[in-house]
Amino acid sequence: MSSIPAAGPMSALPKLPQDRTVQLEPFNRSEALSLGVELELQLVNTHDYDLAPYAEDMLRLMAQTPLPGSVVPEMTSSMIEISTDICHSAQDVIDQLSPIREALIRNADKLNIAVVGGGTHAFQQWHERRIYDKPRFRELSELYGYLSKQFTIFGQHVHIGCPDADAALLMLHRMSRYIPHFIALSASSPFVQGQDTQFDSARLNSVFAFPLSGRAPFTLSWKEFEAYFAKMTRTGVVRSMKDFYWDIRPKPEFGTIEIRVFDTPLTVERAAALAGYVQSLGAWFLQEQPFMPTEDDYLVYTYNRFQACRFGLDAAYVDPATGEHMPLREHILMTMTRIELQSEAMNASTAIAQLRTDVEASQNDARWLRERQGKERMLAEVVRQAALRFRGAA
Repeated sequence: MSSIPAAGPMSALPKLPQDRTVQLEPFNRSEALSLGVELELQLVNTHDYDLAPYAEDMLRLMAQTPLPGSVVPEMTSSMIEISTDICHSAQDVIDQLSPIREALIRNADKLNIAVVGGGTHAFQQWHERRIYDKPRFRELSELYGYLSKQFTIFGQHVHIGCPDADAALLMLHRMSRYIPHFIALSASSPFVQGQDTQFDSARLNSVFAFPLSGRAPFTLSWKEFEAYFAKMTRTGVVRSMKDFYWDIRPKPEFGTIEIRVFDTPLTVERAAALAGYVQSLGAWFLQEQPFMPTEDDYLVYTYNRFQACRFGLDAAYVDPATGEHMPLREHILMTMTRIELQSEAMNASTAIAQLRTDVEASQNDARWLRERQGKERMLAEVVRQAALRFRGAA
């Protein structure tokens, strides 16, 4: 499988019909607070633990085993994405992810490779990556050039069901206040190309480079959002919701919002716990209506987001409503206490208790990776131990 050649500026332009307006599909009905989880995972060889271009082989083997959800290719050939079917609790998530993990491990052993979590590979070189041979990936490579190979980063996406389109936008903007929580709790990308970046989540710096990244426009009306989408498609820049790399975006075909800032955790258990935290927050929003989001929420959004990426659980958090500064760790613990009733009702108490224990100990996956490197002084050994951790063997 060869890399995609560079393209000239005209070939990189989207090929659109004369009338560029694309209709935004209707927002489908879904069960409120239902869950779906996607995980992008690393494929590494087992002699030096660098990334290995085995996605096609892994997909072929995985297709032979009936499993929940799906396993699909991602941008480059050393990564795959697994996803669940519709879930109703964090326990449902782990019940679906566990057999997928076991099949991944079994098939990786056949190929003499390993599967690893984490938001970045610790020492891979982006120029060595191969674009997976799929039309959309080829098109993105033509448009974005080297950024496509640098997008060999690994995230967790959490979908949460919303009762209707307007409720989805309200949920989206309420969740935006908690983006720093999600970043700090999932952070697992301290190393890039062999260097400690001093960020807990360096992965999100790669997302910033894309022109349609960042935050969704502020509107609480689906009709207004449809008008925004129509304007964007008329510019020729956007053809579908997939073209937006926002931190949270609506997914009308699923009837959900999709939160996209999580690094892929090192274990599927932590991925399920994070989904339980999102679901409990969503239940709190629906039941208590704790605040009404406004455009002013975004005055400190980028600052809070940077703090969480850079410092993880040691970050500062600015409350957008009051301007109060506090340690992010304290804001997370305060929020976990506020949503205890909802987490119990959602069967997420155990999951959130695990997260709370880590927050109180200032522990996340980024710290675990740094501690391993501090002891081993060899990033290949850190990746090997992370592969064992994904297996549940470390």
